[in-house]
Parts: sequence; C-alpha cells; structure tokens
Amino acid sequence: MAGIYIHIPFCKQACHYCDFHFSTSMHRKHDVVQAICHEITLQQHYLSGHPIQTIYFGGGTPSLLTYTELTQIFATLTRYFTVAPDAEITLEANPDDLTASKLQELKKTPVNRLSIGLQSFHEPHLRLMNRAHSAAESFMAVKMAQDAGFTSLTVDLIYGIPAPNHGIWEQDLEQVFALQVPHVSSYALTIEPKTALGNWTKKGKFIPSEDEFVATQFEILIAQMQANGYEQYEISNFCKPGWESRHNSNYWKGIPYLGIGPSAHSFNGSSRQYNVASNQQYLNAINQNTLPAIVEVLSLADQANEYLMTTLRTRWGCDLNKIKANYGFDLQLLHGHYLNKIIQKGLAQLQDQTLTLTNSGKLLADQITLDLFIAE
Repeated sequence: MAGIYIHIPFCKQACHYCDFHFSTSMHRKHDVVQAICHEITLQQHYLSGHPIQTIYFGGGTPSLLTYTELTQIFATLTRYFTVAPDAEITLEANPDDLTASKLQELKKTPVNRLSIGLQSFHEPHLRLMNRAHSAAESFMAVKMAQDAGFTSLTVDLIYGIPAPNHGIWEQDLEQVFALQVPHVSSYALTIEPKTALGNWTKKGKFIPSEDEFVATQFEILIAQMQANGYEQYEISNFCKPGWESRHNSNYWKGIPYLGIGPSAHSFNGSSRQYNVASNQQYLNAINQNTLPAIVEVLSLADQANEYLMTTLRTRWGCDLNKIKANYGFDLQLLHGHYLNKIIQKGLAQLQDQTLTLTNSGKLLADQITLDLFIAE
C-alpha cells in the first residue's frame, strides 16, 4: 500500500499567510505539467511496485489544471503505477474555480474527493488573507460540488485570526455545519517570516492574536465538532464516522508515498527526499532526466522520532511497543519521568502501551513531541 502526492505550483494570487512553493505566473504551467509526467516515469520504481491506494493533488492550486492537463497526468500515472480500483483521489480546489462547468469536467476524471479551501466565511478575514474568493463563493462552491455528485468533500478553515471576540469563529463553524460536509481540516493562522503577514508583523502593521485567544478558539473548535458528530482523528482534522482522509491518515501511519512536482516530498520508510522548490530548476533537472531531489537517509532514531511525531497527533496514538520492537528504543526507559509528569498533569494517557494526548495535551503537542524525541 502506498500513496502519491502531486504538487501543482501555481496560484492566481498570493495568500498573505502562505509559505508553500507556488508561482502566480502561469507562463510555465504547460511545461511543468509535462515535467510532472516525465518525473512520474523517472520515479516509477520508487514505491517498489506497491499498489497505489491514494493520490493527492496539492499546491498551489490544483483546480487551475485544465481537464486535458489532469487527464494527461492520470494517463501517465496509470501507465507506470498500479492504481487500486477504489483509490481515494483528492484534488485541492479554491471556491472561485469551482464553477458548474469545472465541476462537470472534474466528474469526468478519476477525482473522487475535493478539498475546498474556504478558510473563512467572513469577508474582512478573506480580504486580510488575500483570498481570491468571496464569502458567498465559499458557500456556493460546496453546494455546487454536492449538487454535481461529490459526496466526499473536505473544507479548510483557519482560526486564530485577530478579532474582538470569538463570534466570527463561531459563525464560521455554524456555516460549515449547515453545509453538512463529512470532513473538516482546521489550522491556526501561523505567521511565517517570508509571507506578507510576516513582513507586516515585523513592521508593526499587523498584530497577531495572543496565544490564549488562539487556544480558546481551538477549544471551541473541538467542542463544536464533537457536538455536531465529528471525530477528531488528528489534531487538525475532523470527520463524520468513516470519512477520514485516507491519504493523510497514511502519512501519519508511516505508509510510503511518492511526491511529484517542485518542492514535493517523498518517504519510503528509511529515507526522505525533497524536490527543489523552484519551477525553473525543477524543469532544468527533469529535462536532463535527473531527479531534482535531496535525499536524507533516516537513522533509527530519526525513524523513531518520525513515528512519534506523526502518531502522537492522532487518536490512535503512539505505540511504545512498536518503537521498541522496530527501532530499538525504550521510551519509558529514556523518558519515564517526563511521561509520568504529562500523564499526571492530564496532558496524556497511557493505556496498553499506547500513548495518546488529551485535549489539553493537544494544545502543547509540538512541545511534548520535542521533549520526547530520541537523541542520536
């Protein structure tokens, strides 16, 4: 079992919070699509013949791909990989791209799951983030996708945006619940240094929310999701029973995946590789039949930390027996005092040698994970 991630590095405009690799110029889009197909041929053996259970088009904005470009990529994938008949195939989309005609085109492709980047239903927040769509388009995009026959839908929401109180955030959640989508991914607004918001913050033109404000909105998110029948199966991901993202779940379970496209990452269990985050450098390398990737071989400690970092974010938790059996590290022997401390503080639970975070612990997940990391 394995997955494939395809990075489409193009956007209509730059969101003020985004530090992913993308270009707002479409000048080389055709060339990059050709190179992506070429890279697929070069990487055909990376997953050692494992059947492909999930394919995920991320970005950037994959909904900018034309029907012809999408079908060309799918044709290349199926030529060189065995794609399971029931594979989950996700395409990230911006609301302003999801017209009725675009949705009908997508229905003719193998895409069977849409990830729609709503972010907010509040117009001033959309303008602050420099989103290309309006609040009305957010709502209509989901309704039209449902009407077009897409039942597997997920939407993205951002919380922690500065506001006088939590009313706007609560209204955003109410709008999502009204749409009855089966899956929601929600992330705190993060101020990255090389973004517009990062520059404004540095110059004092933007003041991020206080940590306590953001934490309260995360707590509201968890409570409202639970009240409306959603399960928090990963810190930032919520779904109705049975509607987990298979692709992202496989990331967290350590299942191998191949990343295709500029800046895409790959993982095969023992190593990671990272494609160059430059469209031109990517094109230059692929056109010379060279993979534009840096390979990082993972030590046993790296692999154990990778497993710890991903599983501790999930509801199924981190199996301490697996860390000991697969990587040779006894986490209770190495960090027994710290484990006891976070358990006594109500931040974590240990049952049948499986460590999981409580709701309070999820607020501190990054720090807890770092504290539990295994040194070389």
